[in-house]
Formats: sequence, C-alpha cells, structure tokens
Amino acid sequence: MVPPKRIRVLLVDDHALVRRGLATFLLAFDDLELAGEAAGGEEAVQLCAQLQPDVVLMDLVMPGMNGVTATRLIAEHQPHPQIIALTSFHDADLVQGALQAGAISYLLKNVTAEELAAAIRAAYAGQATLAPEATQVLVQSMALPLLPGCELTSRERDVLALMSQGLNNVEIADRLTISRSTVKFHVSSILSKLGVATRTEAVAVAVQHHLLP
Repeated sequence: MVPPKRIRVLLVDDHALVRRGLATFLLAFDDLELAGEAAGGEEAVQLCAQLQPDVVLMDLVMPGMNGVTATRLIAEHQPHPQIIALTSFHDADLVQGALQAGAISYLLKNVTAEELAAAIRAAYAGQATLAPEATQVLVQSMALPLLPGCELTSRERDVLALMSQGLNNVEIADRLTISRSTVKFHVSSILSKLGVATRTEAVAVAVQHHLLP
C-alpha cells in the first residue's frame, strides 16, 4: 500500500524562534513535513524555486523584502505553492495586499495548531481560510466607500493647503523646506489620489470635501 503524500511546507519568518516553533508543530502531524526554512522574502523566493514546496507559511512584516512582495513574486513565477499569510497584523492594507499578491489564506499567529494544520490541508486542496479579523477588515473595506482625500498623508495635506493659497512648487518648497522635486512628487500624488488632472480641480475637491484647515 502506497503511503499518502505528505504536504511539504516552507516556513518563512525573520524570527528563528518562530520558525523553530512552527517546525516543531509540523512534527505533530503525520501528513505534514518541513520542506525548508527562509529568514526573509528574498530567500523565500529562491527556496520556492529550488524546493518546490506544496504550501508556504509566509510572515508579512520582515526586513528587506517583505512577505507581500515575496508572495507576489512566488505567485508569478512558481504557481504550484499555495501561500498562507501568517502574521501578527490584520490592518486593511496588509490583508488586501497579501490576498491581491496571491496568498490563498490569511491567518494570525494566535491560531491554534489544529486550526493551522487544517488551513494547510485546505490550502493544499485549493481552499481559502481567513482569520475572522481578516474577514471583518475585508467586509468593512467593501462596505465603506473611500471619501475623497482620506488617503492623503499629512505632508500631502500641507502641500494641498499651500496649493489652495496659490503658491507654486518653488514657493511651496521654500515654505516647507523641502526640495522642488519632492513637492512635484507630492502634487502628482495628490492629483492621483483625488482623481483630478489639475491643481485647480484638486483645490476645488479639497474645498468641497472640507480637506483644508
């Protein structure tokens, strides 16, 4: 009788202690085995190409190449591994970024061993598993439309306020003590985020939606 295939799992986390704990966790299940370990995103991409794991447990917040970028590169060039985002964070940008990059599941590190094992098996079968917190974030992001200007940074709001006073890029640079190229970058970002083509339109939207102090 041929033994059932074991699911080969690649662990990706910049903390050695976390990887050690996950490796020990895999030993408790007969159908799971450790394919390898990576301490960062770049190493994860390389090992996926070399080891061809079935499932990747991917931390997202790591120095160097983060888990979202690594997930995207693996999904683009190594379509076989299913990637589970396993992280301590569940803010909207991370959840959406990981899933859009190609992760099939999103779990928090407070997950139980049985839940993680079940998620690995589900991912191997092509089925998604989302932490309740991640599901809530996705529901909220779909239910609440973004208001114009809500994505502006504090510096972009400063630039927008000076734009509303009729200052040009040189004058804004002098007022904020930043380079002209930085001002130009901020202005382009403001126009993009507000969905307008000109500075005049940007100021009009800012006035309409009370974005100015």
